[in-house]
Amino acid sequence: MSARTVRTRPPEDLPLIPSGGKKPLAYWLYFIPGILLTLGIVVYPVVYNVWLSFHSWRGGFTIPEFVGLENWGQLMGDSSFWMSFRNIIFMIIAMVIIPTLVGLVLAAILFDVIGRRFSGRLASFLRATFYLPQVIPIAVAGVLFGWVLYPDKTGVLNQFLTWVTGSEVAINWVGGEGRTALFSVMLLMVWVQIGYPVVIFMAALQRVDPELYEAAELDGAGWFRRFHAITRPMIRPEVFVVALTTTIAALKVFGPVFILTQGGPNKATYVPSYYAYIQFFGNGTNKGYAAAIATAVTIVVAVVAVLFLRAQRRAEQKEA
Repeated sequence: MSARTVRTRPPEDLPLIPSGGKKPLAYWLYFIPGILLTLGIVVYPVVYNVWLSFHSWRGGFTIPEFVGLENWGQLMGDSSFWMSFRNIIFMIIAMVIIPTLVGLVLAAILFDVIGRRFSGRLASFLRATFYLPQVIPIAVAGVLFGWVLYPDKTGVLNQFLTWVTGSEVAINWVGGEGRTALFSVMLLMVWVQIGYPVVIFMAALQRVDPELYEAAELDGAGWFRRFHAITRPMIRPEVFVVALTTTIAALKVFGPVFILTQGGPNKATYVPSYYAYIQFFGNGTNKGYAAAIATAVTIVVAVVAVLFLRAQRRAEQKEA
């Protein structure tokens, strides 16, 4: 009998899943560690945070005091909280809109132009180069940008502007005007986020038949026409995924603000996560109010996720 016709049977002592689809109890035991970790790390903190948002708590060994909707009422009238939510719009621009649009164009150029006309290795190298900031810890990236944006004339950016303009430039980018500080955080986030959509979109383009591009090119279609007719429709699901994950990251962004500006100057770069941190670990005496801020952010994240999923489902139904 040839090697191709040899059939092997599983050993008799190996447990098999019954044909009826019901798994023995032993199989479900493997889920217990994951369930316990999920309950302890995710579910319990969320439930406790929601419970604490209806209490006044000074921390330590004090007992939380139930205050009902008092924290939420204070939240609705807190100008600092609404300022932090307004800054989320700028974070979405820096972490979602710009990286997604630019990443889509870069991925199409790397795949359709550089990969086809030069070499796939060059495209892979450039893809890794764009993704490198994602690998760098945000603390290191913040320190690096702090060195670039150093306020006096020794800062890298100020030195570059001095060389370009011919006159001494000493702009305090992160501690002077609130607008420049916010734009500095945005610049950091664009640099960090740009590689994520590039990698996702290039992976999605791998399933596109190269003959489609070749046929379109023979018909006289330029790069933009090929991008609009082939690339964009084929990777629409990945665009939804990137937009959803980056929007959630923008809503709960914390590290760049903490490292680069610490919310300053004059709360100009406050975001909800950092504001909750200040209320909990800073001078705030009511930890329940910080829990209310964190709960509000959680609710917004959940609503945004549901809206994105519904929009994606509707888009898929229209295509079908």
